[in-house]
Amino acid sequence: MEAGISRPLPGIEDRHAVPIRLTINGVERQLDVAPWTSLLDLLRERLDLTGTKKGCDHGQCGACTVLIDGRRINACLKLAVTLDGADIVTIEGLAQGDGLHPLQQAFIRHDAFQCGYCTPGQICSAAGLMAEGRARTRDEIRELMSGNICRCGCYPNITDAIEDVLKDRVSEPAMPV
Repeated sequence: MEAGISRPLPGIEDRHAVPIRLTINGVERQLDVAPWTSLLDLLRERLDLTGTKKGCDHGQCGACTVLIDGRRINACLKLAVTLDGADIVTIEGLAQGDGLHPLQQAFIRHDAFQCGYCTPGQICSAAGLMAEGRARTRDEIRELMSGNICRCGCYPNITDAIEDVLKDRVSEPAMPV
């Protein structure tokens, strides 16, 4: 199989597969996808990008948050076939070369995780929040991150990490999100 190309599993999916083209973490991929395949299942089961977590599978917990064309989206709620031509960034694609993304560094620095299950979705959501440019205060961060649930209760540390990166971003406007 060529790099960047994934094929459906043999059987029923073959008969209904729809060809799509996605850019995932900077790599363009041509895929044949069954119409009922969620982006989350495509990422985890077909492309082995398991950093994006399956939590509730109903769009209520935010564990599956990824960036689609720069916007934060719950991957469990998006059918992959609706995303033809989209640019998708998962937690695996946020790092910049060998260095961690500033949000990843801040989550470590502020101990913004315990079990770590929600962390990829929290970080992707925070990256989208920063790109939106609407969060300026601690209360706005909490409100705009409310779609991401942390069962361990690390909310104060998560907010600290995001607030820290937002402050750095103001002093360094060229920092990529």
